[in-house]
Amino acid sequence: MELKVYRFSSNTQSTLGVLHINQKFECYTLEDQHQEKKIRGETRIPAGTYEIKIRDIGGFHARYKNRFSFHKGMLQVMDVPNFEYILIHVGNNEDDTAGCLLVGNTCNNNKLEAGKLGGSTDAYKAMYPKVLEALQAGEKVTIQYTDLDSK
Repeated sequence: MELKVYRFSSNTQSTLGVLHINQKFECYTLEDQHQEKKIRGETRIPAGTYEIKIRDIGGFHARYKNRFSFHKGMLQVMDVPNFEYILIHVGNNEDDTAGCLLVGNTCNNNKLEAGKLGGSTDAYKAMYPKVLEALQAGEKVTIQYTDLDSK
């Protein structure tokens, strides 16, 4: 399974994108801003292709296990240089991410203000089972981040 994030708009606080799963639009995304030098919890990960695996330990996993009956573990983006514990999860603005990828059904125009997502929980409920099913079937799941924004 291939997930692709196309980052299309960024400002000094956030980055908006779209997520495609196997070449089909799935939802919008929000991440921290681009920065030449990484600042912990304030910088998006570098463009590139990474594998996704299930992380079934940690605070997010415990909270999501209680919150979502279908939850089996967090979707973790693996082997990102100089980053750890990059997850795909629910959130509405850049305060809800520390380098992770947030998903949502709607987004604002972050050229006018900091990026925001709406319908994040519904977007997560729609995309998570698709990715989980592929992982449980033993498929390799990758996510490719492509920068279309001017940074």
